[in-house]
Amino acid sequence: LTPLHSSRSTPLHSTLLTPYTRAPTINGKSSGRPSAPRLHQWFMTAAATKRGSASAATASPAAAKKPRTDSKETAAVAAMASSGEIDEDLHSRQLAVYGRESMRRLAGASVLISGLQGLGAELAKNVILAGVKAVTLHDTTAVVLSDLGAQFYLTAADVGANRAAACAAKLQELNPAVLVTVVTDEISDELCAKHQVVVCTEMSTAKAVAVDAFCHSKGIAFIRGDVRGVFGSLFCDFGPGFNVLDTDGEEAHTCIIASVSNDAVPLVTCVDDERVELQDGMKITFTEVRGMTQLNDGKPRTIKNVKAYSFQLEEDTSAYDAYTGGGIATQVKESKVLAFKTLAASMEDPGEFLLSDFSKLERSPVLHLGFKALDAFTAKSGGAFPRPGNTEDAAAMVAAATAINDAATAGNKLDDVNPDGIMTLFAKTSSGYLSPMAAMFGGVMGQEVVKACTGKFHPLHQWFYFDSVESLPKPELLTEAEVSPEGGRYDSQIACIGRTLQRKLESRKVFLVGAGALGCEFIKNFALMGLCCGNDGAVTVTDDDVIEKSNLSRQFLFRNWHIGQAKSTCATNAAKAINADFNVTALQNRVSPETENVFNDAYWQGLDVVVNALDNVNARLYVDSRCVYFGVPLLESGTLGTKCNTQMVVPHMTENYGASRDPPEKSAPMCTLHSFPHNIDHCLTWARSEFEGMFEKTPGEANAYLAKPEEYAAAARTAGDAQARENVEKAAECLLTSRCATYEECLAWARLRFQDSFHDKIAQLVFTFPEDAATSTGSPFWSAPKRFPHALDFSNADATHLQLMRAMANLKAEVHGLERPAWAADDAKLAAAIAQVPVVKFQPKSGVKIETDPKATAAASSMGMDDEAIIEDLLGKLEAVRAGFKGDYRLGAITFEKDDDANFHMDAIAGLSNMRARNYSIQEIDKLKAKLIAGRITPAIATTTAMATGLVCLELYKVLNGAPIESYRNTFANLALPLFAMAEPIAPKQFKFKELAWSLWDRWILEGDFTVKELLDWFEAKGLTAYSVSCGQSLIYNNIFPKHKERMDKKVSDLVQTVAKLEIPADRRHFDIVVACEDEEGEDIDVPLVSIQFR
Repeated sequence: LTPLHSSRSTPLHSTLLTPYTRAPTINGKSSGRPSAPRLHQWFMTAAATKRGSASAATASPAAAKKPRTDSKETAAVAAMASSGEIDEDLHSRQLAVYGRESMRRLAGASVLISGLQGLGAELAKNVILAGVKAVTLHDTTAVVLSDLGAQFYLTAADVGANRAAACAAKLQELNPAVLVTVVTDEISDELCAKHQVVVCTEMSTAKAVAVDAFCHSKGIAFIRGDVRGVFGSLFCDFGPGFNVLDTDGEEAHTCIIASVSNDAVPLVTCVDDERVELQDGMKITFTEVRGMTQLNDGKPRTIKNVKAYSFQLEEDTSAYDAYTGGGIATQVKESKVLAFKTLAASMEDPGEFLLSDFSKLERSPVLHLGFKALDAFTAKSGGAFPRPGNTEDAAAMVAAATAINDAATAGNKLDDVNPDGIMTLFAKTSSGYLSPMAAMFGGVMGQEVVKACTGKFHPLHQWFYFDSVESLPKPELLTEAEVSPEGGRYDSQIACIGRTLQRKLESRKVFLVGAGALGCEFIKNFALMGLCCGNDGAVTVTDDDVIEKSNLSRQFLFRNWHIGQAKSTCATNAAKAINADFNVTALQNRVSPETENVFNDAYWQGLDVVVNALDNVNARLYVDSRCVYFGVPLLESGTLGTKCNTQMVVPHMTENYGASRDPPEKSAPMCTLHSFPHNIDHCLTWARSEFEGMFEKTPGEANAYLAKPEEYAAAARTAGDAQARENVEKAAECLLTSRCATYEECLAWARLRFQDSFHDKIAQLVFTFPEDAATSTGSPFWSAPKRFPHALDFSNADATHLQLMRAMANLKAEVHGLERPAWAADDAKLAAAIAQVPVVKFQPKSGVKIETDPKATAAASSMGMDDEAIIEDLLGKLEAVRAGFKGDYRLGAITFEKDDDANFHMDAIAGLSNMRARNYSIQEIDKLKAKLIAGRITPAIATTTAMATGLVCLELYKVLNGAPIESYRNTFANLALPLFAMAEPIAPKQFKFKELAWSLWDRWILEGDFTVKELLDWFEAKGLTAYSVSCGQSLIYNNIFPKHKERMDKKVSDLVQTVAKLEIPADRRHFDIVVACEDEEGEDIDVPLVSIQFR
């Protein structure tokens, strides 16, 4: 294979790694390590490496047998990278966060990463996945066995080798478009000068100060970060004048104007369709204002006194023309220039620190001093850290901190250098290294690298310190003997948490739900931590999804040759390569009520902890309900672009995930989507609905008829309503009115569809409601937010018209199983064919009813029809045409797939939405933006995912420690700002009645095969009157029904099976009922769920 970026000069003492073709070279010499076979072993177990084996071909035999390297594909990647083109299939989720311009700047940046222990590896992973131009890995240190506790790309066989050289080939595999090189000599100014960003870890302060001074003078961004035990430090210096192009990454807010007053301080009111999201001091521009056209000059204007639906302008409009209507106010996203101090200057005068935990307001200055003291200690001891748990070394480091503090200026001097023993604890655990800390800081630092490369988002300015001392056992338990090394891979973790907790980790039973982006990071962390790696430990990973190309930009355990295979299988194979002792089982089951035979009572009862790595709320709620029911801790997390949220759900201690819900998403009224769109989202929603109607639902309905015509007809006649009529009309449309036998007919169908959607219906709309139309109250009909539309005339000279015709005709041909002729790809020939399609001139009709009621759910045109007559007529016509079909004739219903750019799905949706936008003079968008919105793509990046999982795994230590509620932290973070907000979880709501007390975590378990009377008596003995008993949706007993008294002597177990039709598996000893109770005064009492163990 031709090396990627081969036209570029090779950096000094380094070479491009080409892991697919040859062994990497380090400092110009071959490493002698055969690359391809070794890489194969790194990520695949022996069973999975056999092409065509059962495990490798679980989801897609074709994908499993695909050669690991495709020379054409690699060449295409190289060509794309060298031209600056972005692989949108691969980076679609990342593009949703950064945008094209930032991605292009990122793809032109070179990054130097010094120090390849756990933090350096995490950082390199995230930066390479992000898609920079080049990454240089620098390290002068040899691998030791304890490095394997946090560095996931090292193995025991690498001990003694250079750390950067040992992991370079695996890092190269993450993204073939990124040039990965290795330098093992000492860091130099010459090396730094070749990069836009220099990142240093595990570097002494003296050396870091020198590197930063050079970078600061040359306009090179400098980042320094370190993790020591549960303590972390991060510093950024982006130079004396760094331009932040977008401080928060949010879309510019817009408001639809309702009025503007002529005043010295004018009041601008907005329509009450949506609240004003602007803030005082922001700047806006106006467009489309009628009357007061002076506002349309494009000049940014400052606003103040922002209310829910109004704001004021800092501009006198008293002499302007009177406002008559229309107008859109758009936020101006302003850039910002930041001045950074050098590391040397900032060490002595750090300024403000970025806070993460507001319960530790005074912690950052102490840690700033602590890291300086640690550096002084290691400098004095020849590079050695304080011995784990050693009191003498800890005292020496505290003494060093005291000396530094005594010499500090008055404004930077601390009253207490060791508050609550923090400095001592830091010293005793500083030789430790935890993979969750590396993951968390690797995510944060990776995002700072992206900011330095692109100017996207606000950089850290300039210090961030973090600790998770609550993750550690009590200090008195961390004796020197407890934290002493064992000579194994977990020594760096034992130095922090001790041997006892390490053994707990190894013996746990864990359920990881999901093996996507979060799941991959969790699995990696689990393997590094030694979780479930003992004889009694076991982790189950389940995910019913398969790997797609778009996953590869952040789900780092997967490779191109895994596409089509099961996520859980590939992820667990990769985890076993990280740690062969990892006891993991992969399943492809969705966790839901339908799989309770797989994840049964015994399974849930045997778990120690559940970790969610899901991407939808409903699945999270179900897992949450199971954890509450069985009293199992749940560690929850989620990401959205640069934002992440973590929540700890601990039995009897915290509220559950389902205790709070986000408000439902606001949906546009039907009449808005059909006739009165006023933003591109409305157009895209309409376009996707049209797509699904034309190519999926309508052919699907026709297939339902063709499969069982007699049954279908009988059901339609029996229903005889509007819904049945609509369904029959769909079948008739495909099989009668729009059935195509040639590609030319498909093209004619597309052309006439264009005419109907974008000309005729719009012409009818403006005929029914002309521009000067008024409502029944006399106000203008076309007032904001309505936009007056214009009919479109089709033109062969308009490339967007042709592209839409091609996409729709191709999809229509696919529905009818027709070949696509070669000439269809030729614009001139396509235009010529379209020109032959006869189009009847449209004449608007009087009396046409168009729905304008926002609360309406059905089209006005469907009202008052004789549904039964229409159904009967269409069924007769369908029966007649069916006689000409073969018995197995079916249409090809098309399911929308956003991630295949060759299937014309997004071409059709983007084209439809843009024509709709053109009708209403709404800003059109490109195909990528259409994909993000219509495809409902969730923005996602590797940095946020790594940070979130690191935070959750720090909480996992607390769960296994049996920590109190005040030790746990729920976190919201936004790396774009950056912002961290950590808080103690909320305790569950407590209920009390007399001597009874309970919360959502409690179930009342009754042992015995109770009759209804015995059940009521049990509650009566508690002072409660049980007046209703239900199971599922069925009422077992209610005291207002006289006939229910006949059930008093019947077994509840019999009633739930006969009345509620509950099927109780043979291995289940109990069933659940809901009992409604009241006290002596008739007040309802919410009692817990009742479980009756009748077997």
